[in-house]
Amino acid sequence: MAINVDTVYKTVLLILNKEQRGYMTPPEFNRIGTQVQLDIFDQYFEDLNQQLRVPQSDADYADRQIAIDEKISLFKTEGNCVYSSNKFNLPIVDSDGNTVLNSGVEPSSANQVVFYKLGTLIYSPPSGFPTEIQRLQRNDFYNIEKSPITASTKAFPTYLYESNKIIVRPTTIISDVTTSFIRKPRNIVWGYTIGTVGQYLYSAQTNSTIPTENSTQFELSSTEQTNVILKILLYAGIVIRDPQIVQAAAREIQQEETNKKS
Repeated sequence: MAINVDTVYKTVLLILNKEQRGYMTPPEFNRIGTQVQLDIFDQYFEDLNQQLRVPQSDADYADRQIAIDEKISLFKTEGNCVYSSNKFNLPIVDSDGNTVLNSGVEPSSANQVVFYKLGTLIYSPPSGFPTEIQRLQRNDFYNIEKSPITASTKAFPTYLYESNKIIVRPTTIISDVTTSFIRKPRNIVWGYTIGTVGQYLYSAQTNSTIPTENSTQFELSSTEQTNVILKILLYAGIVIRDPQIVQAAAREIQQEETNKKS
């Protein structure tokens, strides 16, 4: 379940003790909230890498590797790779029908997602079993082709991934390639309308033609709500130059990190 953007915003305002939203306007909150969500999302991969190096509990709900992977799984998807100019491009549309954009390009509409990390490439010929395509580094990718013993075949294909392009060997593979991948979280938006006395009124609708009236929820797991609020408060303290808020939020965040890794 996603985290409600309205709940987070109002909680932040309550803690900041400013009823008229003077400490953080919706545009400020939207920018900070988007950054916080991305901070937490990026940290998942570092945390997972760390947990892969330590023994895990096999008790229900206590395996940290599984817990982190479940949080990442909210952003896992797949799509068909498109062949062009001797290379495969990233999917145009993912499994949910969203338009996929290259890494680093911000979406301009609700039906677009940003590509983040490449997963597993699969070659699925019409007649035959699906085969995983092995990823190689540049030197290995070209060197193995020098010998017929090690050269790539349709039974054991390989690929090189550079600059958002995928080169597959053998070159006879020009279709039927799909990939799993991880997308970036969508930018969060606390949508609003202006009230009769100039106040901001929350708007949860998602089909308005007025951009400020469209809301986008946090896509992180609901277990991250406390972490999201604390990190937003940390940024808020910096924005309003209140060292007490910065110190309090930083202390709570540090305690959360210690609890996760202890």
